[in-house]
Amino acid sequence: MADHIIKGQKGEELAVTFLAEKGYDILETNWRFKRAEVDIIAKEDKILVFIEVKTRTTDYFGAPEESINDRKKALLTDAASAYMELINHDWEIRFDYISVIYEDAENFQLKHFKDAFFPGLF
Repeated sequence: MADHIIKGQKGEELAVTFLAEKGYDILETNWRFKRAEVDIIAKEDKILVFIEVKTRTTDYFGAPEESINDRKKALLTDAASAYMELINHDWEIRFDYISVIYEDAENFQLKHFKDAFFPGLF
């Protein structure tokens, strides 16, 4: 498996652990809809949260979250709509990012951006 895929998986594992420790209920990981994948779907209290995790080994070329473009936001929005329809959604939603700079299991930085964007406003 390619090194960047392994590091991405490590970043997602760290994000799941972080969220669980903060009291989030993890509903899904790597949930797919057509060409989109939502890294983590969780619930915080009564809010359904769709979370994109971006992992890099350095911020030399920019912070990980800076790589989330409008196309990715549109894909996330489409996947979120499909998931909400699947579960008969009837409560508030939010889109978050988690940015991970990962050197190894002992050396990483994780940042959580709550309410990172709102569909239709990007």
